[in-house]
Amino acid sequence: MAGPVHTFHAVAFVENLSLRELAAAYPESKRSPHELWFATPTGGTVFIYPFGAAVFYDVAAGTREAEITRLHRARPGLTEAQAIEEFTVREDPVATPDVVGGVLVLDRMTFERASVVALTIAQSAAMEYYDRIVDLMFVQTEKLADRLEKVGTMPLSTRPLHRFIGAAISTRSEVLSILHLLDKPDALWDDPGADAIYGQLRAEFDLVDRYQALELKLRSVQEALELVLDMARDRRLVLLEVAIVVLIVVEIVLNLWHH
Repeated sequence: MAGPVHTFHAVAFVENLSLRELAAAYPESKRSPHELWFATPTGGTVFIYPFGAAVFYDVAAGTREAEITRLHRARPGLTEAQAIEEFTVREDPVATPDVVGGVLVLDRMTFERASVVALTIAQSAAMEYYDRIVDLMFVQTEKLADRLEKVGTMPLSTRPLHRFIGAAISTRSEVLSILHLLDKPDALWDDPGADAIYGQLRAEFDLVDRYQALELKLRSVQEALELVLDMARDRRLVLLEVAIVVLIVVEIVLNLWHH
């Protein structure tokens, strides 16, 4: 006989979230180094993660909206959600953990298992956001490459390139900080059955391959930008050397003129 069906809704934001600061706004919550969670008055549980994501486990739509509004009040300056993931889990007493038709089927749901599902979906939503950012970086890098191909030179000002490289490095660091991803959640130690669930979900959301693809793209963008920056610096050095030579020639001519 099929058992209850559970729903998970994840949202990801641009900004990171300080769990320590948020804890004051959520006195009913519990907190670990990697997540903050609490039960809502109307049922269900909310999980909040420091990498800028929140997951609603069996939380009604109206309550979700209210909790997102509450999060914006607790974290001034928080932008609108940039990525959304939804996932369904169905209990079946005789099932072994497996993903069937995009639905995770397991024998029973526990808090530990719910926290594993929530973390994985939060990571997937955050990855989707970073996918978009990196794709935009690729587009900008291609524009620089096109200019170099057509014009053969780079602008004298290197400040925009420095900012662009800084953004690429910052994004790469943030992606790495999300990925706790390749580390097993603490909940797996409390519930051995959650280990199989974690494996199924990592495969379903393709987290490892997506992370590796992001890392490769970011590295490629960074290397391309550093090459362009070196070329821009070389051009500036050449112009500086020409200017020095011109000044020396002018000085010699003036000395000869006075004599």
